[in-house]
Amino acid sequence: MRPTTKIAETATPDGTTFRLYAHDGEFYLYMEDRQVMSTTLTHSELLLADIGCDFRDKIKSPRILIGGLGLGYSLRRCLELTGSGSIIEVAELLPEIVRWNRECLDGLNDELLNDPRTRIVEGDVYSCIRDAAEKSSCYDAILLDVDDGPSSLIQSQNVQIYRHEGLLEIKRALNPGGRAAFWTATTEPGLLRDLRRAGFRTEEIEVAKHPNAKRKNHCIYLAERRD
Repeated sequence: MRPTTKIAETATPDGTTFRLYAHDGEFYLYMEDRQVMSTTLTHSELLLADIGCDFRDKIKSPRILIGGLGLGYSLRRCLELTGSGSIIEVAELLPEIVRWNRECLDGLNDELLNDPRTRIVEGDVYSCIRDAAEKSSCYDAILLDVDDGPSSLIQSQNVQIYRHEGLLEIKRALNPGGRAAFWTATTEPGLLRDLRRAGFRTEEIEVAKHPNAKRKNHCIYLAERRD
């Protein structure tokens, strides 16, 4: 059996440790001692893009914002779903995560990061949302996979995303008919309520870790701007 190897390690601004491991050609991203992403379980990351970008027959050149690069699977799916005129911005708070994708994954994501449609922003996704709302330079989709959900934040500063003011900022940062999709580790009834209170058309979609799983552990919350 091949050993599991730690490739890299970094810490978030609040001191949380992230580590990248490799085993038998696969890669695993850990937060402290908990696996948060891998190249073996990508189903819900792909579905986040499928659900958030389900406008693809109506908008030929969408502008999309992804919160969190991770191991690149939501970005990969967005590139597959959209045409040559699309722009896909990926906001990643940790520059080390971006570097790991470029240098440590054995070329897995080279084509994604070098795609002319990809824009990597090293910084806070909420800053991108706020800038878009203020400048009326809006998105057709915003995909957020930055926490386990509002009740289980990975970064404490992300609480601003889920407050009423933050949800209104997301609404202002979307074009009419635009869609925001939130990945959560479990059901978040408070998020569903707050999205409705902010004026979104909403849907709670339970998703599994992999296509054949009987149990649907995770959720994606779809929020569509009506006007």
